[in-house]
Amino acid sequence: MKGLFLIFHGMESYNGISKKICYQVDGFKQCGVNMQLCYIDIDSAGNQRRMIDNDVIESFDHSLKGKFKKWTDYSAILEYIEKNAVEFVYIRSYHNANPFLISAVKHLKKKKVKVVLEIPTYPYDQEYRGATRTMKFQLMIDQCFRKQLAKHLYAIVTFSDHKRIFGTQTINISNGIDFNAIRMKSDVNDTSHELHLISVAEIHPWHGFDRLIAGLANYYKTERDYKVYYDIVGYGVAAYIEDLKKMVENNSLGQYVRFHGSQFGEQLDKLFDNSDIGIASLARHRSNITHLKALKNREYAARGIPFIYSEIDDDFEVMPYVFKASMDESPIDIDSLIEFYRMVKKKPSEIRQSVHFLSWEVQIQKVVNAIYHVIP
Repeated sequence: MKGLFLIFHGMESYNGISKKICYQVDGFKQCGVNMQLCYIDIDSAGNQRRMIDNDVIESFDHSLKGKFKKWTDYSAILEYIEKNAVEFVYIRSYHNANPFLISAVKHLKKKKVKVVLEIPTYPYDQEYRGATRTMKFQLMIDQCFRKQLAKHLYAIVTFSDHKRIFGTQTINISNGIDFNAIRMKSDVNDTSHELHLISVAEIHPWHGFDRLIAGLANYYKTERDYKVYYDIVGYGVAAYIEDLKKMVENNSLGQYVRFHGSQFGEQLDKLFDNSDIGIASLARHRSNITHLKALKNREYAARGIPFIYSEIDDDFEVMPYVFKASMDESPIDIDSLIEFYRMVKKKPSEIRQSVHFLSWEVQIQKVVNAIYHVIP
């Protein structure tokens, strides 16, 4: 079985989305698919090339014509697919439905190539609040053409519970885990005098970390012998991160809340070893999302630490190591969070073991079964 995983942006080793894509490609390979990755490579001089694995299939210059060609001309990809007898194409949505992409998908459909589109988060229109004019214009184009694009797809892969999206059948999977890439927390820390919280994310307002900081502000309004610390790891929406820093400063929380920027490898492992509870999304309601199978929830479980989130995630709703926050704007009750942690009896190894069904191999197999009509 030959497949092509198509994305419309570059790959960065430290980026969580890039890592996820690599895990998915490996998942396809583990399921017996000869899967190749098509992406945009940008060198230090700003030159851009469309790549398939390590091979260049076309280059783009710096002119307006070059930029237009990158987003509208898919002939090199189509030629590669036909020449190499690729049987199906897995596209990660960039919210870029347009007549040119529709034409390419229609062409593949005529050639009996099955095309599926992954929509990482659905619905997604609300995520464009506060976006630049360029991004909003891109969304407007997507809104005009996404239903028409969907008509020519074999299916849409979603991490939600929706059975149809834009009128097209869905393949429902969960965000997966590459257990080989995520090191488990070394041991349970001594939390008799202090508790350490951690967020690791590409930070957006829907993560709702302001709710946690507001909770810490309430907690420290009175003198506390028991200390709670919060490490915020990652980059993201600069304006929102600045708002978080102002909250910390205005509430005199500088000794308790620390911003680390992007961390990975050994440094990130050390931060997790020092942490006791993971802080996942606390405000998905801001983007009108109630059900989600967030990647971060799975990563915290793979690390072996309890965590908190506010949406509905069917894979974790009954897990004893999960603290559910309300779907509103209220500050997180830190006293309740401390009490919750004291009730958690699971070791890191037990938390990790509980989610082995969420490996990327198992989740990607659902896609392969749907494409090839295999009944599991």
